[in-house]
Amino acid sequence: MLPQEVKNVLSRLEAAGFAAYAVGGCVRDMLRLVTPHDYDITTAARPEDVLALFDGCAIPTGLQHGTVTVRQNGQSFEVTTFRADGPYTDHRRPDSVQFSHSLQEDLRRRDFTINAMAMDLRGTVYDFHGGRKDLEKGLLRCVGDAETRFGEDALRILRCLRFASVLGFAIEEETAAAVENCAPLLGHIAAERIREEMTKLLCGDGALEVLLTYPRVFGTFLPEILPCVGFDQQNVHHLYDVWQHTAHAVAAAPKEPLLRWTLLLHDLGKPGCFTVDEAGQGHFYGHDALGAALAADITRRLRFDKKSAQRIELLIARHMRQIEPTEKAVGRVLRQLGEEALRQLLIVKRSDASACHPDFAWQTGHLDEAEAVLDRLLAQETCFTLRHLAVNGHDLMAIGLQGSAIGQALNAALDAVAEGTLINEKEALLDWIANR
Repeated sequence: MLPQEVKNVLSRLEAAGFAAYAVGGCVRDMLRLVTPHDYDITTAARPEDVLALFDGCAIPTGLQHGTVTVRQNGQSFEVTTFRADGPYTDHRRPDSVQFSHSLQEDLRRRDFTINAMAMDLRGTVYDFHGGRKDLEKGLLRCVGDAETRFGEDALRILRCLRFASVLGFAIEEETAAAVENCAPLLGHIAAERIREEMTKLLCGDGALEVLLTYPRVFGTFLPEILPCVGFDQQNVHHLYDVWQHTAHAVAAAPKEPLLRWTLLLHDLGKPGCFTVDEAGQGHFYGHDALGAALAADITRRLRFDKKSAQRIELLIARHMRQIEPTEKAVGRVLRQLGEEALRQLLIVKRSDASACHPDFAWQTGHLDEAEAVLDRLLAQETCFTLRHLAVNGHDLMAIGLQGSAIGQALNAALDAVAEGTLINEKEALLDWIANR
């Protein structure tokens, strides 16, 4: 099952007298009959031995931890010396490592049993912790004591939940308890790493169950979600509490990071905007604006790139606005947002509506009609941006407009063209602008 490039690395190490194995996630994936994204190698060879054996195609990328990156046919493989880890005082990386000659000792320090297996050049699997059995059961279990493993590296807490979501695995009882108990240690993890793990988790097939089961864990770095947990919406449109609705909306969206993050954050403003009318119905007026503000804080805190952060904020701010399935209404929003953002908004609204009470499923059909109108407008090459307008600023300067009046007139003309009340022809536009 090993690619030839990996076999070449293992073969050269073995020929030099060093035990060597593919290890970790690649073995797990091969046993699942899934092609690994990458291959890690563990060996009895010291880093200086690896550098010498692969002179010219080896890079000393992590010598303090025994890691050398070896290049073969354009691919990179991390080759790490068997080791035992010292204390993890920062709850992320060991303060020191001690090189070893024991594969068994090396596997003992790893996170989960399904990641603590090795495979040699001939395809023999070495499994000292029951990883193969747990893999067959679809079970996530820490190697050794779970709280010790999470205390060493708190990122393993989120990795556990991410694996549960992506692989669809259950979490063994003691490991699940340790996930909850050790969750505060996530405060030691860099925001970027939390964002990366959460993104993978949100895009997993099992995201719904993981979100519903572990909100208190997520609340350690997203405290804004905690008021949503168990919050009764008291509204006929809703079947679930706010957090349950959120989780179902996430699961209903395509597995695209920006969309799933948007759905995760879209209703954070609800608890802070809750009111009850005389009939006992709950309402959340203004929760879209408050939610957008909360999302802006979160994306900044988790260090999202500027473009993604702004788009998430925009989609949340607009997710409650109605879009009538008419050319005038769709054209107006198309002009304001552009095609990409409008299509994303329709997906967000559709996912949101699908997580409401089934009696109100008609809303998704309404959105399908709006998207059909959008498709028709684009097919007709309808004017919806200033660059499509038949006049420009130079044309308006020629008829005497100056300064801000030019921009105001262009935008007014674009509105009129997009709404179908004015034809997009130069003479008609100039005449309309001159006489408005």
